[in-house]
Order: sequence, then structure tokens, then C-alpha cells
Amino acid sequence: MAEVLSQSDIDSLLSALSSGTIEADLLPNEEEKHKIKLYDFKTPQKFSKDHLRALELIHDNYSRLMSSYLSAQLGNNVKVKVETIEQITYDEFIHSIPNTTILTIFKMPPLSGTILFETNPQFSFQVLDILLGGMGSRSVKIKEFSEIDKNILRNVNEGLLANLKTAWQDVLEVEPEIIALETNPSLNQTLAPNEPVALITFSVEMNNSSTFINICIPYLSIEKVIDKLVVKFWFRENDEETVNESRNKLKDRLNIVRVPITGILGNTNITVDEFLQLTVGDVITLDNPSDSPIKVLVEEQQYYTGKPGIIGKKRGIQIIDIIDKDVGNYE
Repeated sequence: MAEVLSQSDIDSLLSALSSGTIEADLLPNEEEKHKIKLYDFKTPQKFSKDHLRALELIHDNYSRLMSSYLSAQLGNNVKVKVETIEQITYDEFIHSIPNTTILTIFKMPPLSGTILFETNPQFSFQVLDILLGGMGSRSVKIKEFSEIDKNILRNVNEGLLANLKTAWQDVLEVEPEIIALETNPSLNQTLAPNEPVALITFSVEMNNSSTFINICIPYLSIEKVIDKLVVKFWFRENDEETVNESRNKLKDRLNIVRVPITGILGNTNITVDEFLQLTVGDVITLDNPSDSPIKVLVEEQQYYTGKPGIIGKKRGIQIIDIIDKDVGNYE
């Protein structure tokens, strides 16, 4: 809150300005104090840094799964890693990818809507060359994909997208399912041009060449589960496991501690002379009826009520009620 000046402060300030003691340029500027941050309403920033960081961790794990899958399928050493993750608009994503490419449209319940998986044409033709008997090292000539090419690449992408289930399992149980496969991204109008999306770009190194794979996740798809994309909440389950383990260890240590437990059958008053004349077989009448509950004390404090009886050849007490001392003291 700005400081309120008294009338004497204002008079002193005006006097100093008129005498030249203080220059007006040296006075604090409110604009410098409260810096204004520009905000573009055409491209709203809906993904926070925490959300992008969470997506980066998920897909960093996914990149390793893709490396293993592609290496096994292609019989080559394939290295995949996350290069960038950023928020852009859907229109910017569509204009950033080649006009002829493999754009796989898939769903991933419980995420809503569709997500896009784009494989660069150079990568796609390399995969096709290897799977069709080549070495994957010849120069790639960009051309239209045939129906046979699309079917082969669809099968490859199904395997790649299946690994998303493992990558997301610590956050959500997802079920990837391919909806369609397009080669012309400009024909795919599933989202509004200004819709914010998270773009995860992977680099793929294979046969001394580097290509790219992109995953485009619209904000609308993860809006319902956006709260789960906060890294610190992921470890809550681990924290609970640690707490439960500590609690069990504490119980085990407490179980070896001996505490005196006393059952009060009742009370009575007798004279000293009557006490001195007691012999074996005498009966003392108590103030508590035989069919009434008795007090059970732990360290001279009542915590239970019980019922006396016989267990085999031994005397015992059956606990019939627990007295909550903490609640009683609180009330």
C-alpha cells in the first residue's frame, strides 16, 4: 500500500523542490515500482511452468521407451530424447510441420479430445526403408505416401503410442487409441487456430542422421486433469508409504513396552479392626454390582470399561468400551 503523506510532509517536499534541493527526476516513479507485464489475449498462457515441467518428465521417460521399441523393431541403435517443450497455438504447430508428413490422430482416455503425433517424413521414410529390407541410409526423396506405406507406419505408430500407457502410469491410467492417420496437416481442423497446445519435440538419431517427432497436446485435452500435472503431488503417495512404514515401526517398538493395567472391581469401606480380622474365605461386599462394567486403568488412568470373567482356568477382563481421553479433555 502506498505511503500517505501528511500535510507537513507535502509542504516540506514542495519547499525542497522550489529551492532546488531535490530534483523532480529523483523522485520515485510509480511505473518503475509496479512494472507492467504484457499479456497477449490472442495466445493465453494456460500451461504453467509446473505443468510443462511435469509433461517434460513424463515424456523424458517416454523417449527412453521409444528408443527401446524402435531399436528392437528396426534392428538399429536408435536414440530418442526430448529436445524442447513449449506452449504455442495450434495454428503455429500446423504451420511448423511439413506439408507432407505422417500425422497420427489419437485419443488417450481419460484425457478428452484428440492428441496429435507427428513423425517427420525423413524419419518415416527411413523406417519404411529398413522394414522393407533396406539399410535406412540412402538419401530420402520426399514423396507422397502410398496406402501400403500408411499401413506399415500406422502399425509402427501403434507400438510407439502404446508406450505412452507406461510413461503416464505414475500420473494417470491412460489407454491410447489411434483414430486416423493424415498426410496433409492443413486438412486437419480438429482445433481452433488460437487454441493453446503443449508441443513436445523429440530428436531421433539413427544411422548418423537426426530427425524429429512431435507430440501436440491441446490444453482442452488435459484441462480436467491439469491438477495432476504438478510434480510435488506425484511424491505424495511415496510420502504416505514412508509415513505408514514409520508408523508400523513405531507400533512394533511400542509393543515391547510393558505398562501396568488394573481392573477395579469396586470399592468399599471397612474399619481397621475389620481389616485385621480378615481370614481366608471371608467375603467383602463391594459397591459395584457383579453384573455391572468395571473400570480398566492404564498407568492409573481410566481408558476402558470392561466385564470380568473366566478365560479357561484364568481370570480375565473383556473390553466393552473405549474411553477417548483426548476428546474428553478437548471438550
